[in-house]
This record gives sequence, C-alpha cells and structure tokens, in this order.
Amino acid sequence: MKRVGQMIRLRPEKLEEYRKLHAAVWPEINAKIKECNIENYSIYYRDGYLFSYFEYVGEDYEADMQKMADDPRTQEWWAVCKPCQQKLDTAGPEEWWADMEEFYHLD
Repeated sequence: MKRVGQMIRLRPEKLEEYRKLHAAVWPEINAKIKECNIENYSIYYRDGYLFSYFEYVGEDYEADMQKMADDPRTQEWWAVCKPCQQKLDTAGPEEWWADMEEFYHLD
C-alpha cells in the first residue's frame, strides 16, 4: 500500500463553490477513484490550502492514475474543480496537486 499526501492552494473566492462541489461529488467520480485502487481518500482545508490524503492499493500507480486522467467524466469533474485551485509555486512541471514527502507514520 502506498500512502499519498498532496497540497494545492484554493482560490479564496472559490471556497464556497469548492465546498459545495465536494459535498455532492458525482457518483461516477467516486466510482472511478475506487476503480483506480484508491482508498481512504480525504481532502482537508485550512488557511487557503487544500491537503489530500489517500492510500493506493493497486499494483501500478502510474497506469491507474493515467486511467483516471483518460476518463471523460473525470476530465469534466476536473474542469469544474480546477478553476477553484491554484498550483503551488514549488510544484513540479507535471504536477497539479503537489506531492508531499512523508516524514513519519505510525500504524
């Protein structure tokens, strides 16, 4: 199992819109997330930043992430969510949500 933490900024004027979107995530999006071997997925907010955490339980992370990215309904979902977000200055060129380094974990 791979644990993943990521961050991104949330545009202040989009806080309520983003909150409403995630209070009613499209069922197809939740199904695709599970189909791509992601479990225990959460998004947190504080002071203009979003933090996500999930556990990847599949065998090929890159292939599953590409499968999600290629899904037309996921692309529609991202199209409504992306305007609410702002990439971190320190994110890599291929990153939207910036991956975080895990320093500590306790089971």
